[in-house]
Amino acid sequence: MLKKYSQIIIIKPIINKNSMENTPKNPKILKNKYIPTTEFYSQIIDSLQDYSIFTIDNDFIINSWSSGSTKIFGYETDEVIGEPFDLIFTADDLKNGIPQKEIELALKEGRATDNRWHIAKDKTEFYAYGLVFPLIGLDGDLLGYVKILRDLTERKQSEDAIKKYVRELEELNTHKESVMAILSHDLRSPLSGIIGTAKYLKENFKQMKPEVLQEMLELLYKSSIDELEMLDYLVEWARIKYASDVFSPTKVKLTEYIDKVFATLNETASINTINLHHEIEENTTVFADGKMLISIIQNIVSNAIKHTEKGGTITISAKTKDDKIIVQVKDTGIGMSKEIIEKLFTPQMKTLSETRKKDKGAGIGLLLVKGFLEKNDGEIWVESIEGEGSSFYFTLPIEKPPHKIGSSDEIMFDESA
Repeated sequence: MLKKYSQIIIIKPIINKNSMENTPKNPKILKNKYIPTTEFYSQIIDSLQDYSIFTIDNDFIINSWSSGSTKIFGYETDEVIGEPFDLIFTADDLKNGIPQKEIELALKEGRATDNRWHIAKDKTEFYAYGLVFPLIGLDGDLLGYVKILRDLTERKQSEDAIKKYVRELEELNTHKESVMAILSHDLRSPLSGIIGTAKYLKENFKQMKPEVLQEMLELLYKSSIDELEMLDYLVEWARIKYASDVFSPTKVKLTEYIDKVFATLNETASINTINLHHEIEENTTVFADGKMLISIIQNIVSNAIKHTEKGGTITISAKTKDDKIIVQVKDTGIGMSKEIIEKLFTPQMKTLSETRKKDKGAGIGLLLVKGFLEKNDGEIWVESIEGEGSSFYFTLPIEKPPHKIGSSDEIMFDESA
């Protein structure tokens, strides 16, 4: 039952004059026989189990609560009567003053929409479409407000999933030309050179000087390794774009993965007398896919090694900000210009090709890092001074991220739902 109604709101219907012909000649008899009671209205409201319907007074205190509200929010009537209605709003909405904005809009426009995430008794969040109306008495006085909500979490999640899929398709289409150009140009051209070199060696092997032969074999070997590395980058990049089933994020210790990367790259760093170290506490954790985290750190550190001169240092540090960990990979390398930084994580085909002439796989490697971080609800940026070095920053969540919450100011009530 809808409890603790202190007022009955009577809505006067608009009567069509054409329908008066069918009206019984003695309306008093009909009125006395069929006049609805307060209990009748209450039963109608309580029969709407898929809707939360409740009222608040002028001080925004809940003073009635339907059985549908109990079903959706989990609160029994006695638990919420006398409580402020902002208990159903998320912390972000409370911070942004959404409850007050709803009331102000309802007073100004006659109603306000309420399409957002709400908090249930068990602290879970659900998405509801709803409306808020002012309650006006027969004497014109404001009695309070009525709020009507419908839980459409599943529908919202489906819509979000479709939007995400569309964005991914658009992103794939955006990068398709770049990837195809890499395959046709950045792979095909060097492979043609490898084939040409191999053919020359085959035809001239006997008359070649040993030192020339050795030089050409080393060039052939290095070119083959470079192309294999590029193929690995492309395969890995395609994996995150197409094979979502391999994505398996968990809570992991950040230092364990940094140590693994250092162990892999230590020999390369030592050859160039570059010092690798980190300043991260042992118990620092992030929520990420382990394989992707390895690739993220390895690509960034490997890139730093390539651009740090002998005797330089690469340092990894981290700090907590809100619900994220910000990781910094700082080197004492050659640095980058603003023009390069602007194109670093959104490389066009020309940029990739030019970068690759100097550093095989660099452009694809950073695309890979950006893709992995976005997949793990993170982001990446860089700060750099030419001649002094660069600092790559990336973020990762500390805990499993909740669903994506849309803008609290978004107002769109789907009355056809």
